[in-house]
Amino acid sequence: MIKDLIIKNRSYRRFHQDFPVGPDTVRDLVDLARLGASASNKQPLRYMISCDTGRNAVVFSTLAWAAALKDWPGPAEGEKPSAYIIILEDRELSNPYVKYDVGIAAQNVLLGAVEKGLGGCMIASVKREQLQRELAIPDNYNILLVIALGRPKEEVVIEPVGPSGDTTYRRDAAGVHYVPKRSLEDIIVG
Repeated sequence: MIKDLIIKNRSYRRFHQDFPVGPDTVRDLVDLARLGASASNKQPLRYMISCDTGRNAVVFSTLAWAAALKDWPGPAEGEKPSAYIIILEDRELSNPYVKYDVGIAAQNVLLGAVEKGLGGCMIASVKREQLQRELAIPDNYNILLVIALGRPKEEVVIEPVGPSGDTTYRRDAAGVHYVPKRSLEDIIVG
């Protein structure tokens, strides 16, 4: 059921780095993105795949992880993603609605990953110029988002937003990641 996939689809930030995610699997996930809706059906998104350790290291070096976790610099060695999808905007085909396309595409990828027993994290905090240069991404492409992928190595728990209304995610001493979510009654207006 789709709701089960959505509940399992959390922003995972620690992975079993030794668990490989191969190019065929990543291509299958990109295919799910390709099949999603696109504003005016322009299909301006392009995808760059990374599944090998050398290229993954380049991508990893350009990312910032979990702004709300001030004392955590990101995944440690052994916990880094096994693959990445870099979502690019083809400037020649783009339109003002590409921001919606990238959201739809990323969600399709992440739901597909969960279905395959994987997890991921959308990362928008990227040193774009560095990544563009180091991966020789042509100038007619704009980096929109990076999706980190792998077999999750952490537990993520959804909890209700407390009386304070604080929605900041956090980790406890055991490394369990908690994500507060507003109630259905709180988000339906009228």
